[in-house]
Amino acid sequence: MVSTFKKYTFITLILFSVELFAQETATKSKFKPPVTKTWINTYGNFRISNRLFWVAQTHFRFQETESTPYVGQIGQVYNRHAIGYIHSKKFNMSLGGVLRLNFNTDESSTGRNLVPEWRIWHQYMFAVPFSSTMFYHRIRIEHRWTRGFAEDSEYIFRNRWRYMFKAKVPLNSNKIKEKTFYISPEVELIMQSGKAVVGSVMEDLRIHGSVGYVINPRLTVATGLMYSHGQTLSDASVFKQSWTARFHLYFSPDFRKIKDKLPAIHMDD
Repeated sequence: MVSTFKKYTFITLILFSVELFAQETATKSKFKPPVTKTWINTYGNFRISNRLFWVAQTHFRFQETESTPYVGQIGQVYNRHAIGYIHSKKFNMSLGGVLRLNFNTDESSTGRNLVPEWRIWHQYMFAVPFSSTMFYHRIRIEHRWTRGFAEDSEYIFRNRWRYMFKAKVPLNSNKIKEKTFYISPEVELIMQSGKAVVGSVMEDLRIHGSVGYVINPRLTVATGLMYSHGQTLSDASVFKQSWTARFHLYFSPDFRKIKDKLPAIHMDD
């Protein structure tokens, strides 16, 4: 009984000390004005064997200037590639690399106009059918090397920890199939860690809604709007915000012989 009392007293003192420290060091959060952006994204899944597929994604990301919203200037260009493995119709995984080209969008900056960013990424996708709706759980982990636009800036290393939950709800059919319109609500939380991350662990919270159309089993198009906000790396009390118009093209070529093909696999971005 005495040892239990000591244990709870010790825990209470620790919690009280943490609360006092937080009160002394806390500052009010500040939100920057939202920035408008446009993302044009392509997602390719090339089937190369019964279990393997090649992920080939290219993203063009624009953002506003003082005179032009959404598409005033180029912000980033992504080249994301990986080899994926299909475990079953409801689970697949991928491992690969990313080259992201970051353009300097600060119109008053005197630094470099372009710097590359390198990443290694691995992803785990779970598909869960329920009635006519498909639900997706995606876990993506990225190891990234980034640098600023200043001439003397050096690369810093960070990890990104991403979880996405998404649904696809058919509108004119009882399942996602050819000539089906669907709506897709989605939310993704992106956390980060590393020596350069002092308090800004929440890099981004993305809330995205889109409408899509399945042209045929190998081709789908979609468009939507996303709101996001997250902590800036230099000051954890300052949050950035954005509104992003997103346009998606999904294509899935299949290089296998007809007799070797498996049933359709539930894969997504």
